[in-house]
This record gives sequence, structure tokens and C-alpha cells, in this order.
Amino acid sequence: MSKQRVLSGMRPSGKLHLGNLVGALENWKKLQEDYDCFFFAADWHALTTEYNSTESIQESIREMTTDWLSVGLSPEKCVLFVQSRIKEHAELHLLLSMITPLAWLERVPTYKEQQQEITNRDLSTYGFLGYPLLQTADIIIYKAHKVPVGIDQVPHVELSREITRRFNFLYAPVFPHPEPMLTEVPKVLGIDGRKMSKSYDNAIYISDPPQEIRQKVAQMFTDPNRIKRGDPGNPDICNVFAFHRVYSSPEAVEQVRVDCRRGAIGCVEDKKNLAENIVAYLTPIHEQRSRYLQNPCLVDEVLEDGCQRARLVASRTMEEVRAAMKIT
Repeated sequence: MSKQRVLSGMRPSGKLHLGNLVGALENWKKLQEDYDCFFFAADWHALTTEYNSTESIQESIREMTTDWLSVGLSPEKCVLFVQSRIKEHAELHLLLSMITPLAWLERVPTYKEQQQEITNRDLSTYGFLGYPLLQTADIIIYKAHKVPVGIDQVPHVELSREITRRFNFLYAPVFPHPEPMLTEVPKVLGIDGRKMSKSYDNAIYISDPPQEIRQKVAQMFTDPNRIKRGDPGNPDICNVFAFHRVYSSPEAVEQVRVDCRRGAIGCVEDKKNLAENIVAYLTPIHEQRSRYLQNPCLVDEVLEDGCQRARLVASRTMEEVRAAMKIT
């Protein structure tokens, strides 16, 4: 490979929101220019927590891929595919499970954390315990060098490195050691100040029409100490200002900072300005999205081509794995 390879994925859980756009997609769009990128819809991973409600997964894959393409991910620059259509992922996951100590999976921080946080369903399943192992298979089957992740996912990549070392030691040096790729992501919360999430009903979605964006921005929490328009505010604790950092020009951001601290601009006016900036930012994305919605076969063609390209790489890797393990 002339370029280093990057791999990342998203669970298909419905429409994508601005947190997904800022936290991942804008980064993926940049990475496709300099790396050999593989991005996938992680539908098997969705089953680790949504195993009792699978009916929406297929439609979510189409919805999510439409957003990917609308934002600017290009099938000419990266490979877009669906995890479950590449059965080699499952085979490698099975083989890796034979050499991975159970204690390695149990010590992953997010295992116990999510069991405590997600209390409305039974997560005492192997699928939930073993999903970092499936992630490892996803990564190394494409011999990825870099994995863009948030700080909370670094232990998963470290586990992948341990499993890779163990496989290479036991059999043959088939896989490179993947490295986490941390990027600085602006902190963008939901309109109520909590983490932006579909489950919290506090998200602004990439596909939201302009009027809905304006309505949601108008509901945003601001500095609680500003009671009247002329009261001085603290932009550093205001979620609206955090959005300005992403969607407004540097000059506008600085002006808002000064005006807020002096009480020279009211929160209502500030929100209206922000809403228009978000609408303007999303307008070309919406135009592209409309194109794909009018021609859904284009999305199917992108995924079909991506799956073929991914399958070719994965099948070659599995030939090496079977040869190394002497199970051809």
C-alpha cells in the first residue's frame, strides 16, 4: 500500500446528528484525502445492545450512508461497506476468540460502565462482552494502521494491539499493530446541555430542514446567570457559544464573545444568528442529500461496490490467517 490504511465504523441507529458530523464525519472527510480509508456500517455491533429490536437496522444503514455521501465521503476516495455482508469478519472473530483470554475482555472499562448505564435491557451476553474482539477483527482483517477513536475507545484499540501481538507470536506476523488516532473534537452538546443523543430527544440532525433547525436552536440552554438582555454573560459556559465555534466565522466568534461579556447582545438574537449559520453550513449537504433521496439506487450501488472491494481485501487476509494457523 502506498498510503497507510485507516478503518472506522458507525452503528446504524437512525439519522445522524451534528455531534456525529463534528465528532466523526468531518474528520473522515479529511482522512480520505491522505489515507487508504475503509468506513463501514457496523450492523453486527448494533446487535450487541439492540438485539431485541432489529427491524430498523436495514433502513438505518441506508439513512446513515445517505448522510455519509451527502457530507462528502466519496466512494472514489474511500471504501464504504456494510459489516455483515463481509462474512470473513465473523470467521476471524471466531478464530480470535480461541486465543483471547476472558480476563482481557472483562477488564475493558466500557464493559462494566455500559452495563451500569444501560439498565433497560439484559447485557449479560457474550455478544456484548465480546464486541471489542469483533472490533479487533474489523480492524485487523483490513490490516489497518490507524483507527480514529474518541478517548473512551482507546482501551479497545489497546486490546486489539494485544490480540494482534498474541496472534503474530503464536502463528506468524500477519497483522500490523493498529494505533489509535486521536483528533481534537469540539464539544457540542444537545439543545438541553446534555450529550447530543437520539435517546435524549435533544439532537439537531443533519437532515433537519431549516425551520426545524431554527426552532431547536431557539430552545438551546444558555448562560443561566443572564436574566435580562443587558446582563453580562460568560460565553465559556454557554452551549450556544460552543456551536458558534464550529459554525460561525472566527470574526463572528470573537464578536459574540465580546458582546456577550458586555451584555451587548441578547440570547434570542444570538440564537437567531447561530441558527442561520448552521442552516447555511448544512445547505450544500442538504442539496446533496436530496440528490440521493431522489435516486436511492445510487446509495445501493455505492454499498455494493464498497462491499465487493472490502470483501476482496478481507478474503485475502483470511487466506493468510488460515495458512498461518495451518487450517487451510
